[in-house]
Amino acid sequence: MKTSDILVGVGVGIVAGYALSECTAKDQISPEKALKKVKENVKDHISINGSWIHMTPENYKKDQLEYRVYRGGLSSTKEGRTSQMDFIVDAKTGTILELSS
Repeated sequence: MKTSDILVGVGVGIVAGYALSECTAKDQISPEKALKKVKENVKDHISINGSWIHMTPENYKKDQLEYRVYRGGLSSTKEGRTSQMDFIVDAKTGTILELSS
């Protein structure tokens, strides 16, 4: 086998891998973008001091519908008291599915 054949095979593999990763990445938004959307949606209602989000999406079932979601949380201070809120956000759209304190 020639060196050029090996290089062509490696090149095709790299291009195919990149194309596949681009196609699958568009199925869901990044956890950072999901967290940003959550914070934008609640900022008019509460002042946010801190936030976090799990980096790995998980399966979630609500009202007999299945979603890929990120779980996270927000913290805010009101009248000297810090409160925590947990959220579940759709990994495809960034829509808040659940927000609880």
